[in-house]
Amino acid sequence: MHYNRLGRSGLQVSALSLGSWITYHNQVNASGAAELMAQAFDAGVNFFDNAEVYAKGESERVMGEALKKLKWPRLNYIVSSKFFWGLDRDSAGINRKDTLNRKYLMQALDGSLQRMQLDFIDLIYCHRPDPHTPIEETVWAMHNLIEQGKALYWGTSEWAADEIRAAYEIAERHHLHKPLMEQPQYHLFHRKRVEQEYARLYREIGLGLTTWSPLASGLLTGKYRQGIPAGSRADTQEWLRAQLIDPARNAAVAALEPMALELGGSLAQLAIAWITQNPNVSTVILGASNARQLSDNLGALALREKLTPEVMARLEALTAPHAQ
Repeated sequence: MHYNRLGRSGLQVSALSLGSWITYHNQVNASGAAELMAQAFDAGVNFFDNAEVYAKGESERVMGEALKKLKWPRLNYIVSSKFFWGLDRDSAGINRKDTLNRKYLMQALDGSLQRMQLDFIDLIYCHRPDPHTPIEETVWAMHNLIEQGKALYWGTSEWAADEIRAAYEIAERHHLHKPLMEQPQYHLFHRKRVEQEYARLYREIGLGLTTWSPLASGLLTGKYRQGIPAGSRADTQEWLRAQLIDPARNAAVAALEPMALELGGSLAQLAIAWITQNPNVSTVILGASNARQLSDNLGALALREKLTPEVMARLEALTAPHAQ
C-alpha cells in the first residue's frame, strides 16, 4: 500500500480507501462490513468513508458495529462522515435537511458519533454547498466542532472552487481551522472539476482530494456493454441510467479492455490505477459488496508502476473525448 499526506496536513491516508455508500445496511450487514473492513485493513487501507445520509444513518450504525467488533486501536484507522442532506427528508422540520447552518451541523455530528460509537470522527465534510447559509457561519461551526474535540479535520464535497476558496479565506482571516480536503467524483469520464477547476487550489491552499466513484458506478468494469444487468445500479437507479448505457463511453471501455489485459490486470484495476497517478489525489475511495470485488479493486496498485507515459497517452486518447 502507498500512503499520501492529506492535503498539507501531516495525516497519512492510504492511496486506496473503502467507502460505505449504497452497500452498508442495504447490501452488507455489520458482520459483512467487519469482514470487508478487515480485508481492506490487512491490505494496508486505513481510511473508511461514510456519511450521515447513507441508508438514512444506518450505514454509520453498521460501520460503528463493525469497528466495535474489530477492536482496532483508534490511532490505526481514519473514519469520516458528511453532512448536508439530513436523515429524515420527509420531515417538516425546516432545519433538518439541505442545510449547513450551525444548529444542524452541531446536532448532526452528535448523531453520527452516537451511531458510530466513537468519541470523535477524523474527517468531517460539508456534503454539498448551501446557498442559503452564509459560508462564514458554516466555517465557524466546523471550526468549533474541531475545537470541541468532536472532529480532527474538515473539508467539502462537490463544492465549486470559488466556494472552497471563500471558506479558506474566511478561516485564514479569523485564524480558524481551514478546509483541508474536497471529496469530488473523479474517474476517466468525469475529470474537468478535478483537473481544471481546482488546479490553482492545489498549489495555493494545498487542497487534498478523497475521490469517489472511481469506476463510474460500474461503467468502467464493462458490465454495461451488453445492456443493463438485473439488479445493477442502472437497473435500480434511473438517474444514473443514461450515463451508464452511453454507447460512446461503452465503446471506449471495450477498447480499454485489451490494454488492461496487456498490463496483467482487469478493467477496474486499470481505471483505479489511473486515478492514483494524479499527484493531487490523496486517496481513491473504493466501493465493494463482497470479498472478491474488493480484492480485485485493491489489486489496482500492482498496475500503478506499469502506467508508462505511453500507456497514459493511450488512455487519454480513448477516454478524453468522452469525458466531462
